[in-house]
Amino acid sequence: MFSAIKSSHQGVDVLINNAGLALPEPLLTGRTSSWRTMIDVNVIALSVCTREAYQSMKERNVDDGHIINVNGMSGHRVVHSADVHFYCSTKYAVTALTEGLRQELRDAKSHIRATCISPGLVETEFVYRLYRENPEKAAATYGDKKCLQAGDVASAVVYALSSPPHVQIGDIQMRAVEQVS
Repeated sequence: MFSAIKSSHQGVDVLINNAGLALPEPLLTGRTSSWRTMIDVNVIALSVCTREAYQSMKERNVDDGHIINVNGMSGHRVVHSADVHFYCSTKYAVTALTEGLRQELRDAKSHIRATCISPGLVETEFVYRLYRENPEKAAATYGDKKCLQAGDVASAVVYALSSPPHVQIGDIQMRAVEQVS
């Protein structure tokens, strides 16, 4: 992917890591293969893309780039639902990786910024994939409350990208007014 970007667009100036995969695998009974899949998507792929984007910026002397990790409120709190406890651990990893990245960029004397966008429940296909075996449970997750929309998250990304070059937005935590946790 990064080779194709280099060929077509010379490289990456902004990376938005928006991987998120949850599988209903509790800690006490979950399948190891599903846990590995969540780690691979939510942690390893994010880290690989981050490394490759940084290298692309460094090769081209881009010192004002931005790496944005779309995380989630699950990277800041654990909800009382066994189905997502392992998933939450992968999102806590994203929180730690973003802060670690920020520190490494400072140590490298880089002005590339690292930001986490942490939305709560967003009305997308995410919950329907999580509960694909139980569409009623998925529909009930959204219920009758007004959830965040993809555009709300996009607005947060635009906000972070449009902040002045000397401003580091570390984390934007956002959720719908009606969301409980």
